[in-house]
Amino acid sequence: MASSTNLPEAESFHSGGPAKRSFTFSILLAVLLIIFGGLAILLPIEMSVGVVIVVCWLLMISGIVQVVDAFRSARGWHTVWKIAVALAYFLTGLFLRFNLGIGIAALTLALILFFVFQGLLDIFVYIRTRKIGASSWLLLHGITSFVLGLMIWRHWPSGSLWVIGTIVGINMILTGTTRLMLTLALRRAGKMIPLEAS
Repeated sequence: MASSTNLPEAESFHSGGPAKRSFTFSILLAVLLIIFGGLAILLPIEMSVGVVIVVCWLLMISGIVQVVDAFRSARGWHTVWKIAVALAYFLTGLFLRFNLGIGIAALTLALILFFVFQGLLDIFVYIRTRKIGASSWLLLHGITSFVLGLMIWRHWPSGSLWVIGTIVGINMILTGTTRLMLTLALRRAGKMIPLEAS
């Protein structure tokens, strides 16, 4: 009787188990990122304002949660410090909510830093994993993100109103495409694993 050399991941993929469901979910998420990225590009101003409003509410909610946590868990100076931080969160969110122009400019600056850092990180990961299939998509994503960050910087703060929606949309499409290509590459690799009879 032949010895078993089956890999659990391969069996799971071929039999429609957790591995196959994971691939399906990853592909679905990638397609949704591409679709919503396209919508963000078509409606850049609405997307920019919407993103800033969501960030404002998140800051205010975070401040409230931290105040509650301060009274429940800390004592003495720790309580004072936590309340001060919570008030900073809440007041920042409140200020930006009623001053969306400043909020959009500030968020655009944060996006500049994010895209530059993400681009450099993706390029670094590519260099470390360039022997893996489809890793060239990481390099493309990294270079594009880095260049987008520099492009935003050139138009900041005058172009902030449309920049957030447009750039976030482009980044979502790139992220979705990268995820889709990597998932399909892993899926092909999974199908190539032979299943031997035990």
